[in-house]
Amino acid sequence: MVEPRDAATVMLVRDAPGSPGRLGQSTAARSTVEVFMLRRNLRSEFVAGAYVFPGGAVDADDRGAPVTDLIEGLDAGAADALLGVASGALGFWVAAIRESFEEAGVLLARDAASGTTVEPRLVAELAPARPAVAAGEQSFADLVRLHGLVLDAGALRVFAHWITPEPAPRRYDTWFFVAPAPPGHTYEHDFDETVASEWVRPSEALERARRGEFELIYPTFKSLQAIARFASTSDLLGAVDAAWRGPPPALRVMNPDQGWQVRLPGDTAGDDAEADALAHSTTHRAGAGTAGKTVR
Repeated sequence: MVEPRDAATVMLVRDAPGSPGRLGQSTAARSTVEVFMLRRNLRSEFVAGAYVFPGGAVDADDRGAPVTDLIEGLDAGAADALLGVASGALGFWVAAIRESFEEAGVLLARDAASGTTVEPRLVAELAPARPAVAAGEQSFADLVRLHGLVLDAGALRVFAHWITPEPAPRRYDTWFFVAPAPPGHTYEHDFDETVASEWVRPSEALERARRGEFELIYPTFKSLQAIARFASTSDLLGAVDAAWRGPPPALRVMNPDQGWQVRLPGDTAGDDAEADALAHSTTHRAGAGTAGKTVR
């Protein structure tokens, strides 16, 4: 049996430019929410060309003191409790933040002195370091510390947990996060692991997937179904926060031993949504379950 490798991914969400982002409108047709998505390289060994969220495997350095000492907004004990693990949970938050920088040019960080969100100007200055960080030639911790920043773990909400099922040759234990997209950052694919990128409304992404124009693996499809129900990012993030403040468990079972997702309003209408995901997600059409590279 192949042991799954730890991984993390993050859905960066915003209200569509020019939209009012009003509260209280819960239909997908009136939703203002957009999510940033990347298209995987067409040379990928698995689900080449699929659209995913920024993310990847947790590296050993993601759990080391040089970078975990730079985290603000969440401590190690709280992170472990949220994920229900004995130790090391903060590494998932670090991986999600690091991969967002590498793959999308987005840095979920704050100025260590002032606490303000990192300025777009600085993110642009750091953009040339993205390939070096991805290749392991540049320490992410050193880059963050050198520019007087701390990682904004508090911006990330735990959204879902997916484990690649057996008998996949490569398996991943992936935690999904959702975070408000900081304005003015790069938001561009890395031209290596990913070859295209775009902001898209979840309902539009799902419709394109149904037409066979937008490849989505099952966990990605299920995530988009969930966030498509919300009128604005405020509604979405508020619902996720409420789930974690409410009585446990905050996550509901999607597939036994394979998938869990935060409890959200509207979850009761699940049969049609499940049939939709099974019929139109790339990996299920291919008969591969959620197997493959990092589940995102």
